Amino acid sequence: MYQTHFGLRESPFNITPNPAFFYAGNARGDILDAMLYAVSHGEGIIKVTGEVGAGKTMLCRMLESRLPPQIDVIYLVNPNLDPLEVQHAIAAELGLESHGLRADEVQRRLHAELIARHSAGRQVVLLVEEAQAMPLDTLEAIRLLTNLETARSKLLQIVLFGQPELDQNLELASMRQLKERITHSFQVPALPRDLTGDFLAFRLHRAGHDGPSLFSPAAARLIAAASEGIIRRINVLADKALLAAFAEDAERVEARHARQAIAESPFGRRRRTARLNWRSVALGCLLVLLIGGIWRIVLAAAPNL
Repeated sequence: MYQTHFGLRESPFNITPNPAFFYAGNARGDILDAMLYAVSHGEGIIKVTGEVGAGKTMLCRMLESRLPPQIDVIYLVNPNLDPLEVQHAIAAELGLESHGLRADEVQRRLHAELIARHSAGRQVVLLVEEAQAMPLDTLEAIRLLTNLETARSKLLQIVLFGQPELDQNLELASMRQLKERITHSFQVPALPRDLTGDFLAFRLHRAGHDGPSLFSPAAARLIAAASEGIIRRINVLADKALLAAFAEDAERVEARHARQAIAESPFGRRRRTARLNWRSVALGCLLVLLIGGIWRIVLAAAPNL
């Protein structure tokens, strides 16, 4: 709606991960390079964790897009699978027919297919999204797939993407073997406030903007504070703020447009509620102290009455 008004080819702040809009700042480029190295060298299980909306799925898409052509990528996007279902799902990703087969039969087919691909000079990497939501026995079934190997290399490389709850699951005693197979762990950080303006400018440039900044420093600061550095929230707020500026026929996003966007966002309302709750607690504590002070004065004066 506002693209033409601001001279853009496309919307710069879609929340659907698009590798063309990958922002390499704030260690994201370094994490991607490290993942590419680890996968290419077949080094154990890789784990990537981060808060909801921090950018894990974008890193997953970037990893797939930059892997060498001899590496075949398969996905597990449904975490609600039991151990047998997960083997069938992986077989389907590899193009194998496994309907009606027992777990051991599916595993034999997987092993044979992975050996055939290895003999043809190919490598297979399994990308597992929402790993924190997987049943523990399903995670263990995935871990057992790393036992499929030749004398020199693993036949299946695994990358787990999940929210911080994944780390909590891995601390359980039953997950000790899986945890010990993880050779690389990466945490996707929140975006620092002082990088928010740079992030906004980068996305706008990729969308076709070629001119002065479309976000005032004050607007960028407000978005940074309200989003708490979560990339998905920044995108949502920036999109709403651009729409608010467009509705006013403004040339750029000012603080008032950012405030309007924040007011219309669920997480913006949660922040205001939290501030109000803290103010209520602070006022309550102050009232208790005042009453206590008055009561002590009354007690001290009582003998003289």
